[in-house]
Amino acid sequence: MFIIGYFLKAVANVADIVLVIFMWVVIARAVLSWVNPDPYNPIVRFIHNITEPILYPIRTRMPISFGGIDFSPIMVLLGIVFLRAFVVNSLMRLSESLL
Repeated sequence: MFIIGYFLKAVANVADIVLVIFMWVVIARAVLSWVNPDPYNPIVRFIHNITEPILYPIRTRMPISFGGIDFSPIMVLLGIVFLRAFVVNSLMRLSESLL
């Protein structure tokens, strides 16, 4: 059973790293929205293409708008914090119990 424990621990570590990277990409997207960057810049396009499939559904389902302020990045960041606290920690605990 220790092999499954190590596998779950590796999955939890990879998921944690992916979530942290995506959290920083969402933060970069929010900062870029303040400065109005060149839309043809490849880095800006990459950040937009990575985050828009997650941000757009949240943006369309938000019931209120406060003067043009976009709260969808905050909702995504809260979701990432929840996933890191619940899913990643649960996988780590499960893997430790199998070791």
